Amino acid sequence: MPNSTRLWQPTDESIRATQMYAFMTRAAEKYGFPVDWPSLHLWSVEHRDQFWQEMFDLAEIRPTRAASSVEQGKGMLGTTWFDGLEFNFAAHLLRFNDDRVAIEAVDELGRTRSITYAELRGRVASFAAGLARVGVGRGDRVGGYLPNVPEAVVAMLAVASLGAVWSSCSPDFGVTGVLDRFGQIEPKVLVCADGYSYNGKTIDSLERVRGIVEKIPSIERVVVVPFMEEEPDVSGVAHAVLWSQFCAAGDGGADDLVFESVPFDHPLYIMYSSGTTGVPKCIVHGAGGTLLQHIKELVLHCDLTRDDTILYFTTCGWMMWNWLVSSLGVGATVVLYEGSPAHPSVDRLWSLAERLGITVFGTSPKFIAACQKQGLQPGRQHNLSKLRALLSTGSPLTDENFHWVYDNVKRNLQLSSICGGTDIISCFILGNPILPVFAGEIQCVGLGMDVAAFDDKGNPVVGKKGELVCRSPFPSQPIGFWDDSDGRKYREAYFDVYPDTWRHGDFIEMTDCGGVIVHGRSDATLNPGGVRIGTAEIYRQVESLDEVVDSVVVGKQTEDADVEVCLFVVLRDGLQLDEALTAKIRTQIVEGTTKRHVPKHIKQVAAVPYTISGKKVELAVARMIHGQDVPNRDALANPDALEQYAGIV
Repeated sequence: MPNSTRLWQPTDESIRATQMYAFMTRAAEKYGFPVDWPSLHLWSVEHRDQFWQEMFDLAEIRPTRAASSVEQGKGMLGTTWFDGLEFNFAAHLLRFNDDRVAIEAVDELGRTRSITYAELRGRVASFAAGLARVGVGRGDRVGGYLPNVPEAVVAMLAVASLGAVWSSCSPDFGVTGVLDRFGQIEPKVLVCADGYSYNGKTIDSLERVRGIVEKIPSIERVVVVPFMEEEPDVSGVAHAVLWSQFCAAGDGGADDLVFESVPFDHPLYIMYSSGTTGVPKCIVHGAGGTLLQHIKELVLHCDLTRDDTILYFTTCGWMMWNWLVSSLGVGATVVLYEGSPAHPSVDRLWSLAERLGITVFGTSPKFIAACQKQGLQPGRQHNLSKLRALLSTGSPLTDENFHWVYDNVKRNLQLSSICGGTDIISCFILGNPILPVFAGEIQCVGLGMDVAAFDDKGNPVVGKKGELVCRSPFPSQPIGFWDDSDGRKYREAYFDVYPDTWRHGDFIEMTDCGGVIVHGRSDATLNPGGVRIGTAEIYRQVESLDEVVDSVVVGKQTEDADVEVCLFVVLRDGLQLDEALTAKIRTQIVEGTTKRHVPKHIKQVAAVPYTISGKKVELAVARMIHGQDVPNRDALANPDALEQYAGIV
């Protein structure tokens, strides 16, 4: 096991109070295994039919037709789940119909809205009636081009209630980025806003919406949510109507809400790959697998209850939005934040956590690093007494990030780095309220997920770096890709390296105690002299330096088929990369890793390119330094940042 520092240890009392412990003891008594975490996880992957039936019961899903079996077929490409079952995803998320707050919506402009579960159900009914009125039904697609506002949740639930399919993009996508996505799936209805805000600026969306509607002939109705104005002028957009008019035309009420019963694997969401190196893949996710995985992760791994208030900073174009919204199925209060997390200051979300009593706070390593660089001490500057879990995803958390959280946010806190993705709309590895937290490590592999690290020969390894794989089927595998009738694209994406084994594309290390260290994307793995190096290993060292604000690492192919490691750094304002600082960076990398990790080239840049969901685009940078074109730049939050990399090394 790596020399990791134990940063948090749950007490015996707190362990026994968790839903994970209660589930473990019940299952152990029923199925005859020891009451401990390794035994629970082993049972969950060796007896999948038992485990997923128990999860179905734990979630309290009320089917309209019972399943004839839990698991049928063989292998990851031949298994089906809950054959014969029929239910409705929206019905489960709307099963609470009372005066508790379902949604707290806040934007960077300071506007707030609270919506109860009863009010949410009524709004969904009105919008669903409007959709039915324009002919939306089972299997039809509805696109959301929206900021993170309650109407996005209402629209998604209304779509799901009808058995239709929801797909959303962040409003900061350009026209081309939206066409690359929605143009493939041909939505019947587009739900959008007149604009959005970010970093104190408001941006008009209607001109882009006009261009989108002109290029996608399948769109028969455009529903516009007022964001910048109470009654925006939508006359210039074909087929457009305001949200209020659309809902009024539907003439629906909460008592009129009807839920279309659909099979377990009926399409619910269409998600998209990043699209930074080609046209995005359209990943179709089923209703049942999505719900079971999310409830498992929220209830057991995050210990979420009706008494919790959960925030995850996300956009509607990132799978964490879908994951967050599933918290409604637990009855918790979901906080939607729209805008920049650093406007007007970096402590904005911490202030929100104090004001709303947030108990589960989700963010990214980039945000945590920004707070660290700004010298914030949220635990001293704000009352975070109710906060008990901090989640992070998007990229690996560094050791320094871990220590900063426990030194400056809270000592008694479950810090859960999580890893999975759009591909499975859930997690492979994540947190656990009954296990300790070690610096730089994710606590455990998810229940029901048969995860391993494979070496180059396809053998599982512990204490060594390898490919993140999953060896057994799980319910949230995609149904497939859109417009991939023979499944070829799907098989090539995940099963082209190891037979009947999911290869995820992350480079990980399993520790002796069952934790996991993520070393970065394996498709961005560096191989200087044939030695495999994860980019995250270099990020951990470089971004711990006070002078460095951000960085990106890529490999450059040489004429002799070797790889030169190239490091690009963004420095604090006013600093220049001179010989002394270059030497300091090299020394830090050597002392923290090995000499093989030291980059051949270290260059200063103005910015690192990111996807709209906040992930570094190493592959796009690599294409730029090799003189190759980067298509689909609309998938980037800051596409102009790419130009500086052309010819830089």
